[in-house]
Amino acid sequence: MIKETVLYPNEEGKKFDHAYWTSTHLELVQKLLGPMGLVKGEMEKGVSGTDPNAPAPFVAVGHLYFNTEEEVHTAFTSHAGEIIGDIANYTDIKPTFQISETLL
Repeated sequence: MIKETVLYPNEEGKKFDHAYWTSTHLELVQKLLGPMGLVKGEMEKGVSGTDPNAPAPFVAVGHLYFNTEEEVHTAFTSHAGEIIGDIANYTDIKPTFQISETLL
């Protein structure tokens, strides 16, 4: 399985609307990418670092699962503009993207 991870660093003074992401943004992503091989999407909300009193290094981490690497690239080549364009509606953080193969 192939996983696209989207990391949103926890930067002071930045905003992130988890409610918007989990409802509106994920719905948009599923509508656009579902027919192109998206298996599922999920979101993690950062709560702390290893020290429970330290802030989480990432305010949010999103995961999108596909069966093949080709599906990921084809889907995002087709719909990147709409998906990236929606980011400003829930955050002013510049995300980092990574595509990985899950081993377990």
